[in-house]
Amino acid sequence: MLGNGLLAGHGIAQDVHGAQAAHYEAGKAPEIASGYTAKTGWVAQKYMVVAANPLAVNAGYQMLKQGGSAIDAAIATQMVLGLVEPQSSGIGGGAFMLHFDGKAVQAFDGRETAPAAATEKLFQDANGRPLGFYDAVIGGRAVGVPGVLRMLELAHKQHGKLPWKNLFSPAIQLAENGFAISPRLHTLLQDERFLKRDPIARAYFYDAQGEALPVGHVLKNPDYAKTLKAVAEQGAQAFYAGRIAQDMVDKVHAHAANPGLLSMKDLATYQARVRDAVCGDFEKWTVCGMPPPSSGGIAIVQMLGILENTNIRSLAPLNGVLNPEAVHLFTEAGRLAYADRDRYIADTDFVPLPGNSYQPLLDKKYLASRAALITEKSMGIAKAGTPAGMQLAWGNDQSPELPSTSHMSIVDAEGHTLAMTTSVEDAFGSRQMVDGFLLNNQLTDFSALDKDANGPIANRVQAGKRPRSAMSPTLVFNRGNKQFVLAIGSPGGSAIINYVAKVLIAELDWGLNLQQAIDLPNFGSRNGATELERGRFPDATLDALKAKAHNIRVFDQTSGLHGIARTSVGGHDAWFGAADPRREGVAAGD
Repeated sequence: MLGNGLLAGHGIAQDVHGAQAAHYEAGKAPEIASGYTAKTGWVAQKYMVVAANPLAVNAGYQMLKQGGSAIDAAIATQMVLGLVEPQSSGIGGGAFMLHFDGKAVQAFDGRETAPAAATEKLFQDANGRPLGFYDAVIGGRAVGVPGVLRMLELAHKQHGKLPWKNLFSPAIQLAENGFAISPRLHTLLQDERFLKRDPIARAYFYDAQGEALPVGHVLKNPDYAKTLKAVAEQGAQAFYAGRIAQDMVDKVHAHAANPGLLSMKDLATYQARVRDAVCGDFEKWTVCGMPPPSSGGIAIVQMLGILENTNIRSLAPLNGVLNPEAVHLFTEAGRLAYADRDRYIADTDFVPLPGNSYQPLLDKKYLASRAALITEKSMGIAKAGTPAGMQLAWGNDQSPELPSTSHMSIVDAEGHTLAMTTSVEDAFGSRQMVDGFLLNNQLTDFSALDKDANGPIANRVQAGKRPRSAMSPTLVFNRGNKQFVLAIGSPGGSAIINYVAKVLIAELDWGLNLQQAIDLPNFGSRNGATELERGRFPDATLDALKAKAHNIRVFDQTSGLHGIARTSVGGHDAWFGAADPRREGVAAGD
């Protein structure tokens, strides 16, 4: 598997034909928020940033143009995303990032943690039953200790080139001078049920009648500017101690119906971590992903390893129409990977993996045995496997993971690169706004139940623990010379794993370019129904899948895949950037 990809020098005529030069176009309006807007991709020679909003992309681009590193650009990009795309990410949330410095891959963990006062009963009622999802989300109960600023500061100390304070200037200027509300932000505000219950958020996002501010309205956020100025001058400590920290704690505790447990000590003691990436080898490629508490790296490498035992490589789409047999194989591999994910993956600082390593779950013989369970008919719901070294019977996690997240991919002039996925969890997080930003609701990524008939649930709530995630920032390398060839990731809740795996199969197995791979219809299974993107599959495909006993669910699947691939222009290395047509993202570079 993964042997036919044309990545390192692939089809440049196909890549560049119609592609835009990747310089920033000031004043260019983002595409509409709903529907599907075709993009041709972007090409740059030196460096590139791809993210979900043109204003955020421009901030990162300006840092690269000033000689900044990929980390510098990521910080500037994230600070603007938190302003212009607050429904998806921000300094009140967390992030995972893979970074390659030309020699080694580092996995930076900025995932939120549960407060010290949290117990495994946090999301249960007096009778031990799980709370309703929004009963848990809205308010302070689900707010975890935000991690993104500590993570970015740690990465900047190791890999930053520009002064820390300079990286906040674009976001501060936009917050003070205002930015035009995008179609996507307006649509989400219009559809949002809970945000206006918070008086600060209501006054900021809505008019006097409670209607969402219109597209193009210039929105200013002086409170966010003040917060960023403090962080720019004093470092992340300004966020984790003092006035801003106290404001967060007060906000979490003050919610009348659903107060939370966050404390000043929780904030003061938060630490970002650097972990070992999860990597798997497949013929010409090495694919690296995020380790626990993200499940993305393990699940994606498992899917690729399972599919390595099938003929999916020979089942490329025809004119953008997916082969029903490819859909069958991909969704069955997903069922098997998600079954293991829901049984075994959690914060490894609290819960050991089988054999105290991810290797048993990625063992080639184990994955071949899992692949052997795939037949001509769908298995419906797969059972978790029994990898070597399993010492404890675990229960099955059923925690919901919702898709309000964002992803950026960046490569700098030195060829150092990163893939960073960043989130507040549900749209607009906990709907609690303080000091110009929204607080996350990441604690609902824990299992509401702490055990089931099979045993304790690995992803149960525990004090100081990081909830399991599906965020899947991914880097691909040439297995032979270790040269970086691809960065990719997406929002999408637990479906992120399927979105990213789709791109890897399409790019590396089927030889599509990165934009074509992203453009393909989304599909997969999270060990339940076979999920197909609405309006993207012909009836013949549905009929073929039904004949294979697939239970089909068709719905909108708004991925936000943003990636960069190595390519070649005129015999010289270059970068090809691609952004999801389902969102407002663009690429920029020189």
